[in-house]
Amino acid sequence: MQYEPGLSRAELIEFATKTYFGNVDAKNMDATLACFHDEALFCVQTSFTRHAGKAEIKRMFEDFFGAYETIIHRDFTCTVDEANGRIAASFVAELTDADGNVTLLNNTNFWRMRDGKFQEVYVYMSGENVLV
Repeated sequence: MQYEPGLSRAELIEFATKTYFGNVDAKNMDATLACFHDEALFCVQTSFTRHAGKAEIKRMFEDFFGAYETIIHRDFTCTVDEANGRIAASFVAELTDADGNVTLLNNTNFWRMRDGKFQEVYVYMSGENVLV
C-alpha cells in the first residue's frame, strides 16, 4: 500500500537523522516512540528479526538503551523518494557499553512514512543484531 506523501525532502532527512536518531542517541524513549505509528513494523532484515507495534518496538529500545552507555549515529548519506514518502540512510552506529567496549556498525535503514511518522522500518546491519 502506498501512503500520501506529506513531508518534503528536507523534512524527511530532518525527521530520520535529527528527530529519530537524535532521540535514540539521547535515549529519549517517549520522543523515539513518537516517531512510530501504533501499528508500525520494525524489521532487522539481516537477522530476520521483526517487531510489530509500539509495545514490541518499545521493548526493543528498552533493551538497546540499557545495553549501551552511549549511542551515536553519524555520517549519514540519505536517499529520498519525496513523492512517495520514503527515505533511506547509510550511516555509522557507534555504541559504547559500560566497560568501554566500542561496537561500530555500518548500517542502512529504509523508512516508509505515513502521516509524518514511521509505518515501516527495515534495517540492514553490518554486524551482530543489537536490536533484538
